[in-house]
Amino acid sequence: MISNATKRSILRCIHIVFGIPILGYIYSPFEEIPNYAPVVRFVFVPVLVLSGLRMWKGHVIRRLISKRSAQQDVADNP
Repeated sequence: MISNATKRSILRCIHIVFGIPILGYIYSPFEEIPNYAPVVRFVFVPVLVLSGLRMWKGHVIRRLISKRSAQQDVADNP
């Protein structure tokens, strides 16, 4: 099992690596922007947003999921 510190480090690395192409997109020459736009919009930005949300509010999501699974277990086994 992977420790929480390792998970956080992996998530931070993913967040940083997927943020680098966005900087390239912003600072690239205007003529080259159409070449990068679809990849940045549909791959890099969603991954960056999801990893950022996971780092920011991941504890809330985990708590909601664990409450739901506990409620389902109680409903299944009265």
